[in-house]
Amino acid sequence: MTAVPNPKPMPASTERESSGRYSGWRLLLEGLAGQRGWSRAWAKALPRPRYRVVIVGGGGHGLATAYYLASEYGISDVAVLEKGPIGLGNVGRNTTIIRSNYFLPDNIRFYEYSLKLWEGLERRLNFNAMVSQRGTLNLFHTEAQRDLFTRRANLMRLLGVDAVALSREAVQALVPLVDLDNGRYPVLGGFLQPRGGTVRHDAVAWGYARAASDAGVDIIEHCEVTGMRRDGRRVTGVDTTRGLIEADTICLAVAGHSSQLAAMAGLTLPIESHVLQAFVSEAIKPVLDVVVTYGAGHFYISQSDKGGLVFGGAIDGYNTYGQRGTLPVAEEVAMEAVTLMPALARVKVLRQWGGVMDMSMDGSPIISKTPVDGLILNGGWCYGGFKAIPAGGMTTAHLIACNAPHPLAAHLDLGRFAAGRTLDERGAGPFPYAH
Repeated sequence: MTAVPNPKPMPASTERESSGRYSGWRLLLEGLAGQRGWSRAWAKALPRPRYRVVIVGGGGHGLATAYYLASEYGISDVAVLEKGPIGLGNVGRNTTIIRSNYFLPDNIRFYEYSLKLWEGLERRLNFNAMVSQRGTLNLFHTEAQRDLFTRRANLMRLLGVDAVALSREAVQALVPLVDLDNGRYPVLGGFLQPRGGTVRHDAVAWGYARAASDAGVDIIEHCEVTGMRRDGRRVTGVDTTRGLIEADTICLAVAGHSSQLAAMAGLTLPIESHVLQAFVSEAIKPVLDVVVTYGAGHFYISQSDKGGLVFGGAIDGYNTYGQRGTLPVAEEVAMEAVTLMPALARVKVLRQWGGVMDMSMDGSPIISKTPVDGLILNGGWCYGGFKAIPAGGMTTAHLIACNAPHPLAAHLDLGRFAAGRTLDERGAGPFPYAH
């Protein structure tokens, strides 16, 4: 790629002021003082000409990687580049579910590590991310599904992960809204992971941004990457709307735009980009205190602390960078919702949105070095990106700092596709839309 000239020298990074520790006492004192003592949660940094590490993407994985680089490995010479404001990308456009009920043993270990990090995240970051371990319930509708879910639950138990089998009666007691004998797919039972649940999505971005900034990381908003600089086989910097920024290591954590950014460095990735829709209803009184997944279709639902029902379905199934979604998927999701919980027919949908998903060829993510020296990839998350933010950030930071994969993420290397070591969770074959 032809290098884009640097338009003008850039000033040094902004002098940062810590936002201090949040506590009940401080909240009381600031209230008595007219709320005049609060500072910015994170510094609005100006870019410097060079960093040890540049992370492209200020979403959950990018910010978590920056935070753990600084807090775990003492590397704070880091810039996080985000093309817009923090929190408006995929990290703020999802259905907020966390869980570790996977099938492949290596994936179970990875997502369980992430769930354990979620459990201590608020205390560590000193930020209320509204982690709610209300449980995740997967329903099954046939004897074949019962066998499949039993096998998954047994694998989880063998690895020390919680999984509880529920009868039809137990499902009804836990979720009275469910129509066990619905005309399309009667519910035979379910499996519950009690430690699963939800987290406030934008609070995750804010908490990691604040903690990373306090640790010395530069968070640079409104800074879009427009090109990559290379010297032979090695990447040396990025061209941005705010000038050239050089780095020893560049990490891509840009979700559905991974292939676009990688192409700037001359790299083709085994992923496709698809839109995934989600919906929120009007606020209603508490009716659902667990996350429910419908086994007869791709439908999942929970209730937010504001009272809205948060639900979604499958990807639209065609390649796109759009965030609008389509009416057929909205109709399918509504049909599944009303079939499973007929009372929802009376609830009004308040808003809808789409997120750009980077769907990998085997349905599992990629945390890996690339054939381009100095270029690290965190992507290909399919449906698992939000729940994996803590583990994704920690293992990517380990890869950058130690120049070797973290033991829990070694199976997520990019080379598995060429070597035939794919991680097909669903047994759907090499078709990104099917995962």
